[in-house]
Amino acid sequence: MPVRAWFPTLIYSAPLQLRGVSRFNDELADECRRIREHDAAGRRWSARNYHGGFTSYASMSRLHRSSSTFAALERKIDRHVARYVRRLEFDLRGRRIFMTDCWVNLMPERAAHGLHLHPLALISGTYYVRTPAGCAGLKFEDPRFDRFMAAPPRRSDADPKNRSHIVYPAVAGRVILFESWLRHEVAANPTPEERISVSFNYNWS
Repeated sequence: MPVRAWFPTLIYSAPLQLRGVSRFNDELADECRRIREHDAAGRRWSARNYHGGFTSYASMSRLHRSSSTFAALERKIDRHVARYVRRLEFDLRGRRIFMTDCWVNLMPERAAHGLHLHPLALISGTYYVRTPAGCAGLKFEDPRFDRFMAAPPRRSDADPKNRSHIVYPAVAGRVILFESWLRHEVAANPTPEERISVSFNYNWS
């Protein structure tokens, strides 16, 4: 074949577990809301930086170290990260990959999360706890976007792998993993119900 694809951007998406996810998500949702109630510093930071929503990113960002519920989530996500890392073919040179940060995000109607990446991390991801019908997914940007220069726009019917952006739907019980340098965003929540997710970073020792 005269044309071949090189330098792929790999994104991982899979159910966290095959059974019992509803009960686990109920526990997570209750704890996420309790964190918002008690995290005054997080509410202040969110009022300035996460308009309309709440995140514990700047206040309680190591929940897997302080909560048995989030520690259980860490153990479940670890298995997915191990599979993803094998697919990425990293040479870890005997070192291990571990969760460094874990925080909650609660997005009521009209709350959004602008385009960003996760500096100083290796693997990042999101686990969906509550996803009301019609809520925004996770939108990824082609990492070459700032180098397109004189390139024309893609056709509306272009193959997904040739598009400049791709959106992964937010589905409760599903985990999404990506390399931390990949820019992403969440559009404003158009639904009256709250969208709840847990975000996290991994690094290697």
